[in-house]
Amino acid sequence: MKHPRSERVRAAPKLFTYVLVGFIALLGLTCLYYGSSFAPGSRKSDDEFDGSNTAPAGFARDRDGVSRLEICDSKHSDLIPCLDRDLHHQLKLRLNLTLMEHYEHHCPPPERRFNCLVPPPAGYKIPIKWPVSRDEVWKANIPHTHLAQEKSDQNWMVVNGDKINFPGGGTHFHYGADKYIVSLAQELSIRCRIDWLQRDGILLLELDRLLRPGGYFVYSSPEAYAHDPENRKIGNAMHDLFRRMCWRVVAKRDQSVIWGKPISNSCYLKRGPGVQPPLCPSGDDPDATWNVSMKACITPYSVSKKMEWACSLATETDSSPPRLEEVGVTPEQFREDTETWRHRVMEYWKLLKPMVQKNSIRNVMDMSSNLGGFAAALNDKDVWVMNVIPVQSSPRMKIIYDRGLIGATHDWCEAFDTYPRTFDLLHAWNTFTETEARGCSIEDLLIEIDRILRPEGFVIIRDTSENISYIKKYLTLLKWDKWMTETTPKVTLCRPKTREF
Repeated sequence: MKHPRSERVRAAPKLFTYVLVGFIALLGLTCLYYGSSFAPGSRKSDDEFDGSNTAPAGFARDRDGVSRLEICDSKHSDLIPCLDRDLHHQLKLRLNLTLMEHYEHHCPPPERRFNCLVPPPAGYKIPIKWPVSRDEVWKANIPHTHLAQEKSDQNWMVVNGDKINFPGGGTHFHYGADKYIVSLAQELSIRCRIDWLQRDGILLLELDRLLRPGGYFVYSSPEAYAHDPENRKIGNAMHDLFRRMCWRVVAKRDQSVIWGKPISNSCYLKRGPGVQPPLCPSGDDPDATWNVSMKACITPYSVSKKMEWACSLATETDSSPPRLEEVGVTPEQFREDTETWRHRVMEYWKLLKPMVQKNSIRNVMDMSSNLGGFAAALNDKDVWVMNVIPVQSSPRMKIIYDRGLIGATHDWCEAFDTYPRTFDLLHAWNTFTETEARGCSIEDLLIEIDRILRPEGFVIIRDTSENISYIKKYLTLLKWDKWMTETTPKVTLCRPKTREF
């Protein structure tokens, strides 16, 4: 089974608490949501399947071109195409449930795609603005209040009239996670309760690959603190595995243990012959990030790399990242790219300013991030940016993280694994050209952009004049014509209407 890989990044110190609290809450909800038998993608029985998930016609055409675009059935308002458990059942995928393969990325074949616009749930409201949205959302926008009932003792979420509140909560954080935050100088890695020992510790070894030299793993689970025989047995086995991986205990407090990854290869080289897990073969590419199987081996540090970057990483997003040479970029080229995007973002914001209310843009995605210049130019704005590196440029992901930014690798020929209506602003720089060059459909990409963009959000498309002209034919059908401006033949800014379904 293939496992897309990603990395983690240290959050800016002044946002550390907010980011970590939000991450813990989101992670807990994700675990609960996908583990719940009531989740809107849960498997149907053979008797329940009625074949209604067949893909609609999508963009219909007549002799004059495009005429209409279908709307998905309202039951698909939560659709995440490549994380759709109904699809697994319909395609009769033979997935190993013990290994949680049903939670992995499995995309529909072209003939089974939902080539339609995903509607919002009934009663959907424009989201509450940041920072209030960190603590409460409209109940109509997340119609899954059963989680509040199932986990009421853990205080994850509380239904309060027409809103849902998020106190923090969780198994160990009944009164809010911010009271339990441990300040660390390096990045942290926190997970739900997971069987870390399965398959020779392959999940811990993947975590080891993701962490920077000297990075930390915060482990808060009964195995770390409980004294009953079963949990002590698991805890001792994990301790032994960590020791063989050359990790060390940095701190232990209450219900948490903090483990630290080594900063060099010296411990690996001192291990005796035959010690498991082994080091990965020298020919493996540790930066491979898409459709690469995990391996139960330790990824050593390259002897050609200077390791001091891990401890002296620049905190300024405009500073030259230490690994530019590895992606064939000179410091001068990096500075030019940074300055170019600073000017472009200034122009974007001038155009958006008359239309944007205070704090109405918070969740931003750069669909083709390159070196992260777009996100870096937004450093003084109260937004967070998901930087997406297309698979054909995946080695550049390391530059995103070296700049103190966050991101993921993705193939835009497929749907992005996020909930519908996630982003307030999408920036597509050459994304359509790159996607079309790989033999994929511009129309499919437009439908996917519409799925992940919030109503009243914005789309900035910077591409060839030919692609811009082609895309403009679809704006009315997509209902992206509430507001549109064209700064040059190569740049278009659009704002979708709030659809009435």
